[in-house]
Amino acid sequence: MKKRILYASANYEEIVAENGYFVDKTHYIEKLEKIGNPVFLRPRRFGKSLWCRILECYYNINQKDDFERLFGHTWIGTHPTPLKNAFFVLHLDFSVIESSEEIARIEKSFHYTCNLFMDAMIGLSEKWFQKRIEIDFEKSAAANLERILKLIRKHQLPALYAIIDEYDNFANQLIVEKKDRLYHELTRSDGFLKTFFKTLKEGRKTGAIANVFVTGVLPITMDELASGFNIASFITLEPEFEAMMGFTQEETDRLLDEIYQDHDIDPATRGQVDELIKNQYNGYHFVDPSAEAIYNPTILLYFLDYFTRYKQIRKHLTDVNLKTDISWVRRLTGANSVQTEKFVDQLTMQNRLRYDDALLTEKFDMNQFFDPEYFPVSFFYLGMLTRKDDFYLKLPNLNMRRIFVEYFNELHRIDVSRKYAEMMQNFVNNPDLPTLFANYWALYVSQLPEAVFRQVNENFYRTTFYELCSRHLSKWFFWNVERSYPQGRTDLEFVGKFHEKFAGKRMVIEFKYYSNAAFKKLGETIEGFTLKEEDVKQIAGYVEGLRREYPEADISQHVIYCFGNQGFRVFAIDSTPGKGACFRAVLPPAGETERSE
Repeated sequence: MKKRILYASANYEEIVAENGYFVDKTHYIEKLEKIGNPVFLRPRRFGKSLWCRILECYYNINQKDDFERLFGHTWIGTHPTPLKNAFFVLHLDFSVIESSEEIARIEKSFHYTCNLFMDAMIGLSEKWFQKRIEIDFEKSAAANLERILKLIRKHQLPALYAIIDEYDNFANQLIVEKKDRLYHELTRSDGFLKTFFKTLKEGRKTGAIANVFVTGVLPITMDELASGFNIASFITLEPEFEAMMGFTQEETDRLLDEIYQDHDIDPATRGQVDELIKNQYNGYHFVDPSAEAIYNPTILLYFLDYFTRYKQIRKHLTDVNLKTDISWVRRLTGANSVQTEKFVDQLTMQNRLRYDDALLTEKFDMNQFFDPEYFPVSFFYLGMLTRKDDFYLKLPNLNMRRIFVEYFNELHRIDVSRKYAEMMQNFVNNPDLPTLFANYWALYVSQLPEAVFRQVNENFYRTTFYELCSRHLSKWFFWNVERSYPQGRTDLEFVGKFHEKFAGKRMVIEFKYYSNAAFKKLGETIEGFTLKEEDVKQIAGYVEGLRREYPEADISQHVIYCFGNQGFRVFAIDSTPGKGACFRAVLPPAGETERSE
């Protein structure tokens, strides 16, 4: 039976039963046992819930007979720790707790949810509890947990292993909706949430709780709970655990090897698939910016699910579930439209933001969360930014860059959908890139507000040109931005999908930008501007590496010069190895040398 991609499944038992593909991270179980009360934060869709389920299956005393079936194929299955199947497991999922306009309703939902999980745990462990306790749904979650812990100590029952998934989910809703009063009530020292965590702390002190594993997205709520749970060990930014969630390149390569073999996929397509996923889904550095980047696992599986079933590259590479994350940007920055535009413009133009590394580990409260100085930190934890180096954060991959350009267009009211059909259809019929760029300049660039136009650079042009084309041409192409070759990184590449009409076709583009002042110093006109020899050599170096990798590819080369707000010039380099090169220059259409005002 062929294995399946079980996209977005957080049920480990289902993955095993349904013969789903599984990237084995179980060696981290042994590492985690050396940490008391670990708290591990990761953005949405990084596999936190699946990991919690794995821990539950591993430690659950009620699943001892299932150990070989569930873990026989894993690292931990052949290297089990003495604590396997040793505990009662209380697995709490706070994402199902209601976020309401009234603290009483939130509290009621919290108690009911936690009591329900405790009731289920007792029911599954009846051979040990022997009807000596029942959950009283009229009592608080902390009170019922305390009763369970006392019973464990009194009768010397197995200890409890507590797992709290999405610990901050309902609290985050209050934060982003700026319900300050409700949030402060939620986290007050005598409130139900802090009382519950105090009970967990007491259980750890007495030994009735063996360990507490907590996952979530943001550190804010845990900081607020510190006085009630000051025994937490924050391992989010520790090098040893950086790849505990998310796929390394080696893990991804092994997964693809298995998929290609199981589903008899043409190995000639592998190179294109490899380069696509690296650009689209890789690039996260949570700890060390110089170390290996990791993939967002759920979004990668979104791609592989379609690819495995149809042996083709899906048309749209961005998971719609990921696009919903941009709502966080709107909520965090929406109260200050000037600050919102500044933040989004900076990432669209420069793809970098300064950050203070100390702020990633220091406490910050919900008021700081909305402070523009803390935006880099907030969006780092939300998974929209990652470490570029020790001083700057950046957007991690093409997936996220496209999402931010979409938001840039929305903020500046730039039409990207209604008037481009003819130019895109003409390109599909006759793939002439210089003409395509001329139409982009006439229809897209002409809409830019003057204040924005003064900030543009070559990164802006390659990113917005890519985003616009991806909206209309994704059936036939995917794109590489800043792909690495032995002699440097290309600005932009059009890559024909192997199963469509432009298979084998590659268009390599190098962008060069001159501000109005810099162009004036050259003493040239746009009409008289000539292709620079150093730029020809630069793009030739990239293409040399590309030809080594894809010797049969139909490669075209283009250098695009943009001159402030005055216009552009495109040089198409018709180059065949050993035959020199000739150039075709394209100017803006008559009357469009300057940008429309």
